[in-house]
Amino acid sequence: MKRDEFFMRKVLELAERGKRTTSPNPMVGALVVKNGKIISSAYHRRPGGLHAEAIALKRTGQNAKGATLYVNLEPCAHLGRTPPCSKAIIKSGIKEVCCSMIDPNPLNNGKGKKELEKNGVNVRVGILAKEAAKLNEVFIKYVTKKMPFVTIKAAESLDGKIATKTMDSKWITGNESRDYSHSLRSEMDAVLVGVNTIMRDDPILTSRRNKSPIKIVLDSKLRVPESANIFSKKSPALNIVAILRKSLRAPHILKKVERFNKKGILIIACPGKNNRIDLEWLLKELAELEISRLLVEGGGDTIAGFLEQGFVDRVLFFIAPKIIGGRNAVTSVEGEGIDKVSKAVNLKDVKIERVGEDILISGGC
Repeated sequence: MKRDEFFMRKVLELAERGKRTTSPNPMVGALVVKNGKIISSAYHRRPGGLHAEAIALKRTGQNAKGATLYVNLEPCAHLGRTPPCSKAIIKSGIKEVCCSMIDPNPLNNGKGKKELEKNGVNVRVGILAKEAAKLNEVFIKYVTKKMPFVTIKAAESLDGKIATKTMDSKWITGNESRDYSHSLRSEMDAVLVGVNTIMRDDPILTSRRNKSPIKIVLDSKLRVPESANIFSKKSPALNIVAILRKSLRAPHILKKVERFNKKGILIIACPGKNNRIDLEWLLKELAELEISRLLVEGGGDTIAGFLEQGFVDRVLFFIAPKIIGGRNAVTSVEGEGIDKVSKAVNLKDVKIERVGEDILISGGC
């Protein structure tokens, strides 16, 4: 068992290399082991590319006969963008497959295991299952609930403020926290903000890394300025503006939609819920666009909306050692709030770390 865990940890390390490039596919690593030695390894790099198992077997060649394949996710048995891995495994002569977990994707979900066993390949499941599920928590939610995994990020003062009473917000946290945020954006498919953030801060929402996410603005009445930085050449990634469907009744909004469409800006007209955009509907629509990782950066009212409707999976709060004060200063979570402390959102698996002079508190919801 210890040897199995040793090899599977290597597999998980390989899988994580695809963190920024595999979405909406899972992160998968694979090892071919023979006589206690690793004879080939691989990881899944991008959607449409060969799966980790197929790459590892290709590198192994005829030496795969009689070997054991370690992989963190059940091999697929269905035809997708690439051929089924189960057939390649059977053809290779692999005698045993050790995997961490059954594929949660309904298209596969046990079919790979069944086909392998039917063709004489021994399959063992459950090695480092908890660690494997954590690694692919985004993929698990995406394929089972047809919604993106939602992470909230806020940068606030010690007293919970994200801007002063005059709306000044640059900069509350330090350089290290801002660098961390840019790295975080590069892991995401999309970053979402409310229209008030655009009108107050006019951000470009790019990443200093080699990948910038799709930009999404929650804007019920399409108030976002056409001259906003996110629409400029400084911020070239795709723009999406989510508006309320009923706002299209106004002729001036219809004309603005037409202008945006000509510029390549995607307008999603959403149904309403309590006079606000129905977030559940929007999230499912974003999943249809293969957005599996969504970062919500604010402002306070937007963050509150996601929390109140229960659509947050993870939070990251950067807290600077500064006190801003002021009852009219902007807080990181606004909205209606709760009437009893017992109804507060309690984080799970809380982690606290230093990022420069700031403190980062993270956890699941």
